[in-house]
Amino acid sequence: MKVRAPFPENYELLDAGGGFKLERWGEIITIRPEHQAYFKSGIPFTEWKQLADAEFIPVSSGSLQGKWHKLKATCPDFWEFQSGPCTFHLELTSNKHVGLFPEQQIHWQELLALNSDHCFLNLFAYTGAASCYARSTGAHVTHVDSVKAMNDWGKRNMELSGLSDIRWLHDDALKFVEKEIKRGNLYDVIQMDPPAWGMGAKREKWKLEDLLPSLIEKALQILAPGGSLIVNTYSPKVRQKELLQLMLPFQHAVRKISIDELWMQSNSGKDLFYGDYVKVWK
Repeated sequence: MKVRAPFPENYELLDAGGGFKLERWGEIITIRPEHQAYFKSGIPFTEWKQLADAEFIPVSSGSLQGKWHKLKATCPDFWEFQSGPCTFHLELTSNKHVGLFPEQQIHWQELLALNSDHCFLNLFAYTGAASCYARSTGAHVTHVDSVKAMNDWGKRNMELSGLSDIRWLHDDALKFVEKEIKRGNLYDVIQMDPPAWGMGAKREKWKLEDLLPSLIEKALQILAPGGSLIVNTYSPKVRQKELLQLMLPFQHAVRKISIDELWMQSNSGKDLFYGDYVKVWK
């Protein structure tokens, strides 16, 4: 099923097309590369440049690395962005990102239904938006990422949001889950947001299509009865057909499985695809 994510508070996808997207983050408007925006933009690029504060220039076509070109002298290198109950530190990084994946608002909204009796596990947790949303409800939150700098960024977001007591772990996601199986710990909600490829805490390389089957199988072992598991995928090699095959062995051990396409519609009417996601109810 095609599901459109709502905009987070103070964010807008203004337009997309020509391999880029135009976004508003509070008062800051950016232009970033987007390989899924292969169609024609709704607004001419000349107007984009007049609206935007900064544009990311990749070092080569398809590269995540590059540098930001400020189109307005008043554009800051970093700023605070308030969305829902949380405040986030955003900045112009060297890999086109600013520190937040706004399409995840569809999952953040669900986390607001948690309470102080719930345990939430955030794997591949990046800068901790989901961790902060869950913690804002009083839930017990464990945040796991293999990049220490991302955990440090997440702690900053926690403090900006007036929160405390998130459990921060610098660890490989799969290895952490394996340790939790041995310890017998269970979680009411688990969210995984793995990139298409990455490195573990000890710089071991992996690809999502190789890691995902084992990761889901083990994560279900630490999911509490009545709990839910959310898995986002951004890899072009892991689409609905592959996910359907992957989830077949688990269909009799859980209550429900849904596999949906995540989209966001720009203000100009352009639909932008953000990958598939799986949700499992135990």
